[in-house]
Amino acid sequence: MTSAYLDFVRIRFLMMLAYRVNYYSGIIIYAINIGAYYFLWKAIYGSAETLQGFTVIQMSTYVAVSWMARAFYYNNLDREISNEIVDGSVAIQIIRPYSYLLVKMMQGFGEGLFRLLLFMVPGMVIVSFIFPITLPTDPVQWIVFFVMIWFSFLINSQINILTGLGAFFFENNQGIMSMKRIMVDLLSGVIVPMAFFPGWAISIMNWLPFQAITYLPGSVFTGRIQGDAVWNALLVQVIWTAVLIVPIMLLWRVARRRLFVQGG
Repeated sequence: MTSAYLDFVRIRFLMMLAYRVNYYSGIIIYAINIGAYYFLWKAIYGSAETLQGFTVIQMSTYVAVSWMARAFYYNNLDREISNEIVDGSVAIQIIRPYSYLLVKMMQGFGEGLFRLLLFMVPGMVIVSFIFPITLPTDPVQWIVFFVMIWFSFLINSQINILTGLGAFFFENNQGIMSMKRIMVDLLSGVIVPMAFFPGWAISIMNWLPFQAITYLPGSVFTGRIQGDAVWNALLVQVIWTAVLIVPIMLLWRVARRRLFVQGG
């Protein structure tokens, strides 16, 4: 059965490889986004050397690595699940001898693996020649960072699955998916690092999973989080990965019953 799930990873990877135009255009689009935010933050800093604990170099590095990490953990599992629920094909998927939700995670990982190897890594190399960023010299820091963006993928995918399953209960959950996407980009730290939010907002965000997607890995990569705090940040990701399993399984259980009742 394990090999069957790995096949879903391989198939999605090959599907992504077939659309090479999206790959090349994606690198260009992300490079433009990084450039836009770099010049925006450069204007905000002005003559200041640091803001909210970020030096200019740390901020440019954070912007670059955050957007490139997003290339890995980003996926459309919510939209895929929603579409399969709306068109009814989920009923066929459920009766097959594998876990529907685990298959979706494997498909998302296949897409993420493609983006990591052929999008994130070469994209990071390209932007490092264009913008003034500082890459870590400690191999352990690199290893921890890649472990953390793996958890970023898991947490983001879990949130997407929860959002997609909402289609079982709403006739149209497009608005919910759009709101979720904005919340993830804003509260995870892709658009604005968490340190720049007011104190009351940070207190709330500390109890939400979004910081574990971008802000914590980016802070470790730039060296803002060091020592024992690195392992605390990783622990936050592990905890949220475990916590989010509970609402997914509960919602999936209720959703399946709802499907069976509606389908007779």
